[in-house]
Amino acid sequence: MAQLKTYDAKAISVIFGGRIFTGFAEDAKVSVTRTNDSFSMKSGVDGEVTRSKSNDRSGTVTISLMQTSSDNDFLSGIVAGDELSNTGILPVIIKDNNGTTLHTAPEAWVRKPADDADTKEAGSREWNIDCANLLMHNGGNN
Repeated sequence: MAQLKTYDAKAISVIFGGRIFTGFAEDAKVSVTRTNDSFSMKSGVDGEVTRSKSNDRSGTVTISLMQTSSDNDFLSGIVAGDELSNTGILPVIIKDNNGTTLHTAPEAWVRKPADDADTKEAGSREWNIDCANLLMHNGGNN
């Protein structure tokens, strides 16, 4: 008999610089992506195949917050301080508390302030956090 498992977006913790984020946008919460593939492939004219390993583990964590989230103030302060005095390199952790998914980077920074658009209704702010060495484990749920 198949085992029932449950995914709960609320159980995903997003932590940057020790701060646990709240106030996520309705369409997306967080996405994590590596900059480059782990391996590339080349095929010769005779069909011989070679794979090349990339040692680049850089990546990006994209966080979508509601326009009203106080974490926008936190991230704005981090990027402003970084632009002034290079003090914005902090660890980032994305963890599924109901499963085994875990993404971490000991050195991460906000790429730039989030773009702003004021509309009829409250919108969202998208923040890109670049990571020098993004370790990724995409796991299952309990």
